[in-house]
Amino acid sequence: MNNKKISFPRVRLGAIAFAALLLTGCAIGPKYEVPATVAPAQFKEAQGWVAAAPADALERGPWWTLFGDATLNELAGAIDIDNQNVAAAAASYAQARAVVAEQRASLFPVVSLSGSGNRSGGGNARAANDYRVSIGGSWEPDIWGSLRAGVTGAQASAQASAAELASARLSAQGELVANYIGLRQADAQLALLATTVEGYQRVQQITQNRFDAGITARSDLLQAQTQLASAQADRLTVVRQRAVYEHAIAILLGKAPADFSLAPAPWTLAVPDVPLGVPSTLLQRRPDIAAFERRVAVANEQIGIARAAYFPSLNLSASYGYGASQAGGLFNASNNLWSLGVSAAQAIFNAGAISARVEQTRAARDVTIAQYRQTVLNAFADVEDQLAATRALAQQQDLRRAASEAADQVEQQMINRYRAGQVGYSEVVTAQVTALNARRALVQVQADRQTTAVALIQALGGGWHTPE
Repeated sequence: MNNKKISFPRVRLGAIAFAALLLTGCAIGPKYEVPATVAPAQFKEAQGWVAAAPADALERGPWWTLFGDATLNELAGAIDIDNQNVAAAAASYAQARAVVAEQRASLFPVVSLSGSGNRSGGGNARAANDYRVSIGGSWEPDIWGSLRAGVTGAQASAQASAAELASARLSAQGELVANYIGLRQADAQLALLATTVEGYQRVQQITQNRFDAGITARSDLLQAQTQLASAQADRLTVVRQRAVYEHAIAILLGKAPADFSLAPAPWTLAVPDVPLGVPSTLLQRRPDIAAFERRVAVANEQIGIARAAYFPSLNLSASYGYGASQAGGLFNASNNLWSLGVSAAQAIFNAGAISARVEQTRAARDVTIAQYRQTVLNAFADVEDQLAATRALAQQQDLRRAASEAADQVEQQMINRYRAGQVGYSEVVTAQVTALNARRALVQVQADRQTTAVALIQALGGGWHTPE
């Protein structure tokens, strides 16, 4: 009796421990840690930046409103609805979430209900009926944590898909804003060239009058005609470029180019004052960095799944039902059938295949870590590039404006002196070409400042919110 009293608790404790093992499982994969990356205290091209910290889930906001253009606000706001790349990324995210649900379901038993009815016979044998109905279940306990690793990996993959959705959205928004700026720049160039053509036409008429009066040579008239035709040809080039921008915007909005058009409008020259002192925490908001970091987590879980093959797999099964030759007596107690089962399997020899798979997963994780670190380095370089461009273009705009104003004055002076017969027409042509190039260069640098602001906002991961 004493022996029974002593052994019973031990058996019970062993069963409890075994049940706890089945329910909790063992984590055999490596503990995940975010890979270390180079994180400078501040950017080389700006001052006041602080050390980065993960913040990729922060609200980015409608950053394009900083350009102060109502038409642009309407177009960019439609990206989430109409852009097909964003729609594809959203569908991929939904697919990844469904995979998480599927993986999580593997942690629970599978219960099935089955029924059958057969009639058989042949030769001299009497025909016989066989009716069966049963309910059964099977369960693979997650002893080694491979199933939970699959769930964790699927969750990380879904998070990566969410980041990729944000990346697709940010990319489409940035591309649309850049194309819109290009279109409005084309409008400004067309207005400039229209004014230039009118001026060239007046000068050509002056030259025609002087030629008719025998004051000037025919070569002057030919030069004036050349200048006018060249300006008109340049205008047609800009018309073509504008059409290309308009078509690109239509595609970004999920529309056929034939069904979309934007009327010419004044160009809003506002350049967002991107706060260069924004903490570098915003750099970690870049969705491409967040996506790669989550891919590293997925690769880390794959190591645990591969390691689980070193250990035996266990499967529990049970069923209860009825079987009879007549349907009317199918559910009689004497016709009940039941079964309980447990099975285990373990690979004894596979010529190192498991070890090879484990090494493959480790190498795959190392590849993903290297890609993640490279993405971070590229992100830092991207911000540095845009900060340097922002500063240089702001200075260039002032110089281009001064050059354009001076060239305009030289052009007018040369035209006046030509009327007075003080200079030849070749000097007028030179002044006109210089003035037109200076005007177009000023328009270009204004557009470059806006597109650089777009690129800097994208490099920082989207919009931001600063305290007033």
